[in-house]
Amino acid sequence: MRLAEALALRADASRRAEQLRSRITGSARFQEGETPAEDAMSLLTEVGGVLEELESLIRRINRTNAATPVGGGTLTDALARRDVLRLRHSILTAAADAAASDGQRGYRQLRSELTIIPALPVAEVRHQADDVARQVREVDTLIQRINWEVDLLD
Repeated sequence: MRLAEALALRADASRRAEQLRSRITGSARFQEGETPAEDAMSLLTEVGGVLEELESLIRRINRTNAATPVGGGTLTDALARRDVLRLRHSILTAAADAAASDGQRGYRQLRSELTIIPALPVAEVRHQADDVARQVREVDTLIQRINWEVDLLD
């Protein structure tokens, strides 16, 4: 099985576990004289199997990520790089948006109003954000390619 397939199975197992959680909590109590919609105990048993499968997939994916070389590091290193680049992009975009302040900077209707001045060079920060977005795309493309090339370790 390829790493990409295991990642899809992990996402599916996570979704199934959350759905089962919801069904369990919905059936955990019922009114006297009524019948619950589902048997909460059998749902607990079912979620146990799903969680065991999820744990196995996570362990195998992590082992594969740590053992797969990418550039000067591992796939785990590339994943960390992508996560930090995404966070950096988010921060730069938020900073540029805050400094731009919806086009209100520097304008006032009355002389008694205070002028709002950006503390950051908006165009430069947006340029930095664009550069980081490009880096995110490049790292993400590399990760996706490797995910389809690498076999999942046992």
